[in-house]
Amino acid sequence: MMSTSPKIAVLLSTYNGAIFLAEQLDSLLMQSYTNFVIVVRDDGSVDGTVALLQSYAEKNSNLIHLLPQDKDNKGASAGFAFLIEYVLANKSALGLQSAYMMFCDQDDTWYPDKIEKQVAAMLAAEGDSSVESGQHSPILIHSDLEVVSEQNTVIAKSFISYQGLEIQRNTFPNLVISNLVTGCTALINEPLAAKAIPIPKNAIMHDWWLALVATAFGQLVFLDTPLVHYRQHGNNTIGAKQFIKTSAANRSFWRRVLTRKPNQHLIEVSVQAIEFRRRFAKEISARQRSGLRVCGAMGIKIGLLQRLMYRLARRF
Repeated sequence: MMSTSPKIAVLLSTYNGAIFLAEQLDSLLMQSYTNFVIVVRDDGSVDGTVALLQSYAEKNSNLIHLLPQDKDNKGASAGFAFLIEYVLANKSALGLQSAYMMFCDQDDTWYPDKIEKQVAAMLAAEGDSSVESGQHSPILIHSDLEVVSEQNTVIAKSFISYQGLEIQRNTFPNLVISNLVTGCTALINEPLAAKAIPIPKNAIMHDWWLALVATAFGQLVFLDTPLVHYRQHGNNTIGAKQFIKTSAANRSFWRRVLTRKPNQHLIEVSVQAIEFRRRFAKEISARQRSGLRVCGAMGIKIGLLQRLMYRLARRF
Protein backbone atom coordinates (compact mmCIF):
# COMPACT_ATOMS: atom_id res chain seq x y z
CA MET A 1 0.00 0.00 0.00
CA MET A 2 1.24 3.50 -0.83
CA SER A 3 1.92 5.77 2.12
CA THR A 4 -0.33 8.75 2.73
CA SER A 5 2.85 10.81 3.13
CA PRO A 6 5.23 9.42 0.49
CA LYS A 7 8.81 10.60 0.27
CA ILE A 8 9.24 13.22 -2.45
CA ALA A 9 12.35 13.98 -4.49
CA VAL A 10 12.80 17.73 -4.98
CA LEU A 11 14.98 18.22 -8.05
CA LEU A 12 17.21 21.29 -7.98
CA SER A 13 19.48 22.27 -10.87
CA THR A 14 21.80 25.18 -10.09
CA TYR A 15 23.97 27.46 -12.20
CA ASN A 16 25.72 30.58 -10.89
CA GLY A 17 22.87 31.09 -8.44
CA ALA A 18 24.66 31.94 -5.21
CA ILE A 19 22.96 35.33 -4.84
CA PHE A 20 19.47 33.87 -4.28
CA LEU A 21 20.11 30.19 -3.56
CA ALA A 22 20.27 30.36 0.23
CA GLU A 23 16.78 31.89 0.37
CA GLN A 24 15.41 29.07 -1.76
CA LEU A 25 17.11 26.34 0.26
CA ASP A 26 15.82 27.89 3.48
CA SER A 27 12.28 27.89 2.09
CA LEU A 28 12.63 24.18 1.32
CA LEU A 29 13.94 23.38 4.76
CA MET A 30 10.96 25.17 6.32
CA GLN A 31 8.31 23.14 4.49
CA SER A 32 5.37 21.87 6.55
CA TYR A 33 5.71 18.52 4.75
CA THR A 34 8.99 16.98 5.91
CA ASN A 35 9.26 13.65 4.08
CA PHE A 36 11.40 14.72 1.14
CA VAL A 37 14.95 14.70 -0.20
CA ILE A 38 16.51 17.52 -2.22
CA VAL A 39 18.44 16.03 -5.16
CA VAL A 40 20.86 18.68 -6.40
CA ARG A 41 23.11 18.86 -9.43
CA ASP A 42 25.20 21.90 -10.28
CA ASP A 43 25.44 22.77 -13.99
CA GLY A 44 29.01 24.06 -14.01
CA SER A 45 28.83 27.17 -11.81
CA VAL A 46 31.85 29.44 -11.52
CA ASP A 47 30.58 31.55 -8.61
CA GLY A 48 30.01 30.48 -5.00
CA THR A 49 27.09 28.18 -5.75
CA VAL A 50 28.91 24.87 -5.22
CA ALA A 51 30.47 25.98 -1.93
CA LEU A 52 27.04 27.08 -0.71
CA LEU A 53 25.49 23.76 -1.71
CA GLN A 54 28.26 21.84 0.06
CA SER A 55 27.74 23.87 3.23
CA TYR A 56 23.99 23.19 3.27
CA ALA A 57 24.52 19.51 2.41
CA GLU A 58 26.96 19.06 5.31
CA LYS A 59 24.47 20.59 7.75
CA ASN A 60 21.46 18.75 6.31
CA SER A 61 22.88 15.44 5.11
CA ASN A 62 19.57 13.68 5.74
CA LEU A 63 17.70 16.08 3.45
CA ILE A 64 20.15 17.10 0.73
CA HIS A 65 21.63 14.67 -1.78
CA LEU A 66 24.33 16.52 -3.72
CA LEU A 67 25.55 14.89 -6.92
CA PRO A 68 29.31 14.97 -7.60
CA GLN A 69 30.48 17.85 -9.78
CA ASP A 70 30.92 16.94 -13.42
CA LYS A 71 31.56 20.47 -14.83
CA ASP A 72 29.16 19.72 -17.70
CA ASN A 73 26.91 22.66 -18.59
CA LYS A 74 23.74 21.00 -19.87
CA GLY A 75 21.35 23.95 -19.64
CA ALA A 76 18.07 24.19 -17.72
CA SER A 77 15.93 21.67 -19.61
CA ALA A 78 18.63 19.03 -20.10
CA GLY A 79 19.79 19.48 -16.51
CA PHE A 80 16.35 18.64 -15.13
CA ALA A 81 15.97 15.80 -17.66
CA PHE A 82 19.21 14.33 -16.31
CA LEU A 83 17.91 14.58 -12.73
CA ILE A 84 14.67 12.80 -13.64
CA GLU A 85 16.61 9.86 -15.02
CA TYR A 86 19.00 9.92 -12.05
CA VAL A 87 16.13 9.67 -9.55
CA LEU A 88 14.49 6.82 -11.45
CA ALA A 89 17.80 4.93 -11.57
CA ASN A 90 18.57 5.57 -7.87
CA LYS A 91 15.09 5.37 -6.38
CA SER A 92 15.94 2.84 -3.67
CA ALA A 93 19.18 4.57 -2.67
CA LEU A 94 17.23 7.82 -2.24
CA GLY A 95 14.69 6.07 -0.02
CA LEU A 96 11.78 6.48 -2.41
CA GLN A 97 8.95 3.95 -2.45
CA SER A 98 7.68 5.60 -5.63
CA ALA A 99 9.52 8.29 -7.57
CA TYR A 100 7.39 11.38 -7.00
CA MET A 101 9.36 14.41 -8.20
CA MET A 102 9.09 18.18 -7.88
CA PHE A 103 11.15 20.75 -9.76
CA CYS A 104 12.87 23.62 -8.01
CA ASP A 105 14.51 26.73 -9.47
CA GLN A 106 17.42 28.29 -7.61
CA ASP A 107 16.12 31.86 -7.52
CA ASP A 108 12.54 31.48 -6.24
CA THR A 109 11.15 30.70 -2.80
CA TRP A 110 8.38 28.25 -1.95
CA TYR A 111 5.32 28.81 0.19
CA PRO A 112 5.70 26.78 3.40
CA ASP A 113 2.81 24.46 2.48
CA LYS A 114 3.72 23.92 -1.18
CA ILE A 115 4.75 20.28 -0.89
CA GLU A 116 1.92 19.46 1.51
CA LYS A 117 -0.79 20.86 -0.76
CA GLN A 118 0.58 19.29 -3.92
CA VAL A 119 1.10 15.87 -2.39
CA ALA A 120 -2.51 15.92 -1.16
CA ALA A 121 -3.66 16.82 -4.68
CA MET A 122 -1.52 14.08 -6.21
CA LEU A 123 -2.84 11.38 -3.87
CA ALA A 124 -6.40 12.52 -4.56
CA ALA A 125 -5.82 12.42 -8.33
CA GLU A 126 -4.23 8.98 -8.12
CA GLY A 127 -7.15 7.80 -6.02
CA ASP A 128 -9.52 8.87 -8.77
CA SER A 129 -7.44 7.44 -11.64
CA SER A 130 -7.64 3.96 -13.07
CA VAL A 131 -4.81 1.59 -12.23
CA GLU A 132 -3.31 -0.48 -15.03
CA SER A 133 -0.72 -3.18 -14.40
CA GLY A 134 -0.42 -2.04 -10.80
CA GLN A 135 0.43 1.56 -11.73
CA HIS A 136 -1.52 4.79 -11.80
CA SER A 137 -1.82 6.89 -14.95
CA PRO A 138 0.73 9.66 -15.54
CA ILE A 139 -0.20 12.72 -13.47
CA LEU A 140 1.20 16.24 -13.21
CA ILE A 141 0.06 18.67 -10.51
CA HIS A 142 0.89 22.36 -11.02
CA SER A 143 -0.15 25.66 -9.49
CA ASP A 144 -0.25 29.41 -9.86
CA LEU A 145 2.67 31.61 -8.73
CA GLU A 146 3.08 35.00 -7.12
CA VAL A 147 5.34 37.22 -9.24
CA VAL A 148 7.86 39.15 -7.15
CA SER A 149 10.77 41.50 -7.80
CA GLU A 150 14.42 40.85 -7.07
CA GLN A 151 13.79 42.30 -3.58
CA ASN A 152 10.64 40.15 -3.08
CA THR A 153 8.24 43.04 -3.66
CA VAL A 154 4.96 41.73 -5.10
CA ILE A 155 4.50 42.48 -8.80
CA ALA A 156 1.43 40.32 -9.37
CA LYS A 157 -0.54 38.05 -7.04
CA SER A 158 -1.29 35.66 -9.91
CA PHE A 159 1.20 34.69 -12.61
CA ILE A 160 -1.63 33.14 -14.62
CA SER A 161 -3.55 36.43 -14.75
CA TYR A 162 -0.39 38.49 -15.24
CA GLN A 163 0.59 36.43 -18.28
CA GLY A 164 -2.97 36.27 -19.62
CA LEU A 165 -2.84 32.47 -19.75
CA GLU A 166 -6.02 30.61 -20.65
CA ILE A 167 -5.63 27.91 -18.03
CA GLN A 168 -8.87 26.22 -19.12
CA ARG A 169 -7.19 25.33 -22.44
CA ASN A 170 -5.41 22.44 -20.76
CA THR A 171 -6.25 19.71 -23.25
CA PHE A 172 -3.65 17.94 -25.36
CA PRO A 173 -4.23 19.79 -28.68
CA ASN A 174 -3.91 23.16 -26.93
CA LEU A 175 -0.87 22.13 -24.90
CA VAL A 176 0.91 21.18 -28.12
CA ILE A 177 0.97 24.83 -29.20
CA SER A 178 1.04 26.65 -25.85
CA ASN A 179 2.55 25.50 -22.55
CA LEU A 180 0.57 26.24 -19.38
CA VAL A 181 2.87 24.53 -16.88
CA THR A 182 5.61 26.44 -15.07
CA GLY A 183 8.17 23.82 -14.12
CA CYS A 184 8.94 25.14 -10.64
CA THR A 185 5.30 24.51 -9.64
CA ALA A 186 5.16 20.93 -10.91
CA LEU A 187 4.85 17.63 -9.05
CA ILE A 188 4.88 14.46 -11.17
CA ASN A 189 4.40 10.82 -10.34
CA GLU A 190 6.64 7.95 -11.39
CA PRO A 191 4.44 6.72 -14.28
CA LEU A 192 4.73 10.17 -15.89
CA ALA A 193 8.49 10.32 -15.38
CA ALA A 194 8.96 6.85 -16.83
CA LYS A 195 6.73 7.59 -19.82
CA ALA A 196 8.38 10.93 -20.61
CA ILE A 197 12.03 9.90 -20.59
CA PRO A 198 14.25 10.33 -22.39
CA ILE A 199 13.23 13.95 -22.83
CA PRO A 200 14.48 14.76 -26.33
CA LYS A 201 16.97 17.52 -27.02
CA ASN A 202 14.48 19.23 -29.32
CA ALA A 203 11.84 19.49 -26.59
CA ILE A 204 11.45 23.21 -25.92
CA MET A 205 11.52 22.73 -22.13
CA HIS A 206 11.25 19.73 -19.80
CA ASP A 207 8.05 21.07 -18.20
CA TRP A 208 6.34 21.44 -21.59
CA TRP A 209 7.26 17.89 -22.60
CA LEU A 210 5.99 16.54 -19.28
CA ALA A 211 2.73 18.46 -19.71
CA LEU A 212 2.25 16.94 -23.17
CA VAL A 213 2.80 13.42 -21.88
CA ALA A 214 0.45 14.02 -18.95
CA THR A 215 -2.39 15.30 -21.14
CA ALA A 216 -1.89 12.61 -23.78
CA PHE A 217 -1.81 9.67 -21.38
CA GLY A 218 -3.10 10.81 -18.00
CA GLN A 219 -4.05 13.94 -16.08
CA LEU A 220 -2.95 17.55 -15.73
CA VAL A 221 -4.27 19.05 -12.48
CA PHE A 222 -4.11 22.80 -11.78
CA LEU A 223 -4.24 24.23 -8.26
CA ASP A 224 -5.70 27.72 -8.48
CA THR A 225 -3.51 29.17 -5.75
CA PRO A 226 0.05 30.54 -5.78
CA LEU A 227 2.60 28.26 -4.12
CA VAL A 228 5.82 29.87 -5.37
CA HIS A 229 7.28 33.35 -5.07
CA TYR A 230 8.45 33.67 -8.71
CA ARG A 231 11.39 36.05 -8.56
CA GLN A 232 12.07 38.31 -11.54
CA HIS A 233 15.61 39.52 -12.17
CA GLY A 234 18.07 40.09 -14.97
CA ASN A 235 19.10 36.45 -15.37
CA ASN A 236 15.76 34.61 -15.51
CA THR A 237 15.86 31.74 -17.99
CA ILE A 238 12.27 32.50 -19.07
CA GLY A 239 10.57 34.87 -16.61
CA ALA A 240 7.18 36.55 -16.51
CA LYS A 241 5.91 39.09 -19.03
CA GLN A 242 2.72 41.04 -18.49
CA PHE A 243 0.02 40.27 -21.04
CA ILE A 244 -1.36 43.25 -22.94
CA LYS A 245 -4.24 42.49 -25.28
CA THR A 246 -3.58 43.82 -28.78
CA SER A 247 -6.38 45.53 -30.64
CA ALA A 248 -7.01 44.61 -34.26
CA ALA A 249 -6.82 48.33 -34.97
CA ASN A 250 -3.28 48.43 -33.69
CA ARG A 251 -0.70 48.70 -36.47
CA SER A 252 1.65 46.28 -34.74
CA PHE A 253 -1.13 43.67 -34.79
CA TRP A 254 -1.47 43.86 -38.56
CA ARG A 255 2.29 44.01 -38.96
CA ARG A 256 2.59 40.66 -37.18
CA VAL A 257 -0.33 39.11 -39.07
CA LEU A 258 0.81 40.18 -42.52
CA THR A 259 4.56 39.82 -42.16
CA ARG A 260 6.27 37.33 -44.39
CA LYS A 261 8.87 36.57 -41.75
CA PRO A 262 8.21 33.26 -39.94
CA ASN A 263 7.98 33.13 -36.16
CA GLN A 264 10.93 31.20 -34.74
CA HIS A 265 9.01 30.09 -31.68
CA LEU A 266 6.32 28.47 -33.84
CA ILE A 267 9.06 26.65 -35.73
CA GLU A 268 10.33 25.28 -32.40
CA VAL A 269 6.78 24.27 -31.48
CA SER A 270 6.47 22.41 -34.78
CA VAL A 271 9.73 20.54 -34.19
CA GLN A 272 8.56 19.48 -30.73
CA ALA A 273 5.19 18.36 -32.14
CA ILE A 274 6.88 16.29 -34.83
CA GLU A 275 9.11 14.66 -32.21
CA PHE A 276 6.14 13.83 -29.98
CA ARG A 277 4.28 12.25 -32.89
CA ARG A 278 7.38 10.26 -33.87
CA ARG A 279 7.78 8.93 -30.35
CA PHE A 280 4.16 8.14 -29.48
CA ALA A 281 2.26 7.80 -32.78
CA LYS A 282 1.30 4.17 -32.10
CA GLU A 283 -0.04 4.97 -28.61
CA ILE A 284 -2.17 8.07 -29.19
CA SER A 285 -5.53 8.58 -30.86
CA ALA A 286 -6.11 9.49 -34.50
CA ARG A 287 -7.33 12.92 -33.40
CA GLN A 288 -4.17 13.51 -31.40
CA ARG A 289 -2.02 12.47 -34.36
CA SER A 290 -3.97 14.87 -36.60
CA GLY A 291 -3.44 17.74 -34.17
CA LEU A 292 0.29 17.02 -34.11
CA ARG A 293 0.38 17.03 -37.92
CA VAL A 294 -1.25 20.47 -38.04
CA CYS A 295 1.18 21.82 -35.45
CA GLY A 296 4.08 20.20 -37.27
CA ALA A 297 3.07 22.15 -40.36
CA MET A 298 3.77 25.40 -38.48
CA GLY A 299 7.42 24.81 -39.30
CA ILE A 300 6.81 26.22 -42.76
CA LYS A 301 9.06 29.24 -43.27
CA ILE A 302 6.46 31.45 -44.94
CA GLY A 303 4.97 33.85 -42.43
CA LEU A 304 1.39 34.01 -43.73
CA LEU A 305 1.09 30.23 -44.17
CA GLN A 306 2.66 29.62 -40.78
CA ARG A 307 0.09 31.87 -39.11
CA LEU A 308 -2.71 30.14 -41.00
CA MET A 309 -1.56 26.77 -39.64
CA TYR A 310 -1.37 28.30 -36.16
CA ARG A 311 -4.98 29.49 -36.38
CA LEU A 312 -6.06 26.05 -37.56
CA ALA A 313 -4.22 24.46 -34.66
CA ARG A 314 -5.92 26.79 -32.19
CA ARG A 315 -9.33 25.63 -33.46
CA PHE A 316 -8.46 21.93 -33.43
